[in-house]
Order: sequence, then structure tokens, then C-alpha cells
Amino acid sequence: MIVPILWPSTSCRRRRCKIGSEPPAQAMDYRTAGVDVVAGRAFVQRIRSSVEATRRPEVVGGLGGFGGLFRLPGGMRRPLLVAGTDGVGTKLELAQAHGRHHDVGIDLVAMCVNDVITSGAEPLFFLDYIATGKLSPEAMATVVEGIAEGCRRSGCALLGGETAEMPGFYEPGRYDLAGFCVAVVEEEELIDGSAIRAGDRIVAVASSGVHSNGFSLVRRILESSPSAATNSLEPEPTPLIDRLLAPTALYGSLVRALRQAALPVRGMAHITGGGLPENLPRCLPSGLHARIDPSSWERPALFRWLQQQGEVPEPDMWNTFNLGVGFCVVVPEEVEATVLAICRDQGHQAWRLGSVVTGEAPAEGLAGLPYDAPACGGEDTP
Repeated sequence: MIVPILWPSTSCRRRRCKIGSEPPAQAMDYRTAGVDVVAGRAFVQRIRSSVEATRRPEVVGGLGGFGGLFRLPGGMRRPLLVAGTDGVGTKLELAQAHGRHHDVGIDLVAMCVNDVITSGAEPLFFLDYIATGKLSPEAMATVVEGIAEGCRRSGCALLGGETAEMPGFYEPGRYDLAGFCVAVVEEEELIDGSAIRAGDRIVAVASSGVHSNGFSLVRRILESSPSAATNSLEPEPTPLIDRLLAPTALYGSLVRALRQAALPVRGMAHITGGGLPENLPRCLPSGLHARIDPSSWERPALFRWLQQQGEVPEPDMWNTFNLGVGFCVVVPEEVEATVLAICRDQGHQAWRLGSVVTGEAPAEGLAGLPYDAPACGGEDTP
């Protein structure tokens, strides 16, 4: 298994300068250069139990190797591996400013897992990469514990990772994250949208908030009203910052339940950056497009506040945020009620968002959007 830390060499020796150069006034080592090997080892020990708690039967070996080993699940005839990678984006800036390290670990897993499951695949394992200016074992361990929680909830193993301490490149206390997920699906069970037909229903599954997209705009809006972060949005007493930093919803167990019910799921879409207009069409075949009903759900108060506070044009809201829709499932009309019931059983709010219709999509990406202007950009600005 990959050791989830960049292991600096401990064999550094003092060397004399040559060719006329003056010796250093002070002996140099890796720690004075900004890389703390001892802290790195403490970090690995701290996360060991969290990583091991994600173990699947197919994992071979344990923590400490140069590569993670994983057997393909048995009984598959023509397995296809599905791989995805993503990050958390500038949500990290806000999370780090408020000391919220655990939930961005869940975000990292969700952004990858929610992508690969749209093909009907079962998540197998996850890898993480953490880059930081100065290793804080407590903060970094909290991030990895969040990653491990996301993996447990998604049913995949945290097979390994890398934590790189990069002094001079990142400021102390700052870090960036990247995640990598591998899933598997039987080739004949692959969901790629090719079976979608006109008249199919589009089921929307609620998001848990902003998820991990659009935070460059969120942060700019917050900068215009710094005190708003500690305020609450009616009718809930939860501070605004808690709602903004709520972890991205994980939809793996829902997709697993739909597959176990042997329902004819024909397409799925993870609503990430670009919102519904960009992501829903990605699961539809040529010659068909989606017609949605914006009145089929109430836009959550969080998005209403962002639009009002930032005076964000309506097209930009749709093309930046998920607006309360985190995932979409395309199914035949006759199983729509069953799919909605399974969503509720899995703890997800869901509703009919719209239908699939014939013809090429309009310029906005979807039919039924509540604006006529070109997608993205709003009014012309210099």
C-alpha cells in the first residue's frame, strides 16, 4: 500500500563546501529547509486506523508499500474499469480560513465518486494527494479522516496516497487536495446514455448545498459582506458559513440501491461545475435534449441569498451553481415512482425535474430555463 506521506530522506549528512565557497554559518538539514520527517511519521501513525477501516476484501497487503494492490472482484465476465479525478477547488480557501478540515476530505471523495458512478460502476478504491507548505499533523490527519469517512460511506478502499511537504511553494498552513477513484462495471451493464429515449423521465436528487463548485464567486460575495458568515439564514439557525461548507452529498449508495433493484436506469449526471445546463446534457445522446421544469422545486434559501447579496444574474446562477440539484437519473416513465421511492428510502429528497424530448438542445443547453440570454456571462461587461 502506498504510504500516504512523502517520506523525506533521513540519511542527510553534513557536507563540506568545495571550490573556494565559504562553509555555511549553520549546519543545514531537511528540517531547517522546511520538511519535518518526524512530523510526517506522526501523521502516518495517526491516520493508520482510519485508512484500515476502509479496507475491502480485494485489498492485498497493508500500509507502507510503494504501490497499492487490489484484486478485481470475482465473478465478473467483462469488467470495465472507470477512473476519475477531481479536487475541491477554492472551497479549500474558505475551509482553511475557518479551520474546517474534515469535511473537505468528504468533498474530495464525493467529487470523484459521484462522477464515476454515473456509468453504473461500483467504486473500488481511492487515492489522495495532499500538498502543503508545512505539515501540520493534526490538520492533515483530520483531512485524511474525512477522506476515509467518504470512502467508507461510498464502499471503496482508501488504497493509498501522498502527502508532499513543499516549503516555499505553498505558504505554511495552506494545502491543496486531489483525489483519484477507480470503479468497475460489467460491460453489458454499462450506463452510457445510449438507451435513453424521448419521453424518459428525469429525476432530480437534492444537493446538500453548494457542494464544491462556484466558490470563487461565493468567496467574492462573502468579501462584500464579511460579517454575513456568522449570520444565519431563516428559518434555520445554522450559521451561513456552516451551510456553505456543508460537505458534498455522496450518491454512491443510492446508485447501488437502484442497481440492486434491477431498474432500467438509462442515464445519470452529476451536477458539478457549470450547473444543470452543462452537466445534464452530458448523459444524453445526440438528437435528444432535456426539458426541465424550474418550478418543480423551491430554490434553497442559500442560493437565494447568494444571488441577492451578489446581485448575480439569473443565467450565471444556473451556469455556476447546482441550485439544489446534485444528481440526476434518467429512467423510463413506468419506473419513475419506484425510483423516487428508492431515493426517499436512501435519505435523499427527489422529484421529477423534467423529461427527455426529441431535437437538438437549445443554445442554453436545456429547454425550459427561465431566461433567454446566452448561457453564462449575463450582461456584457468590460
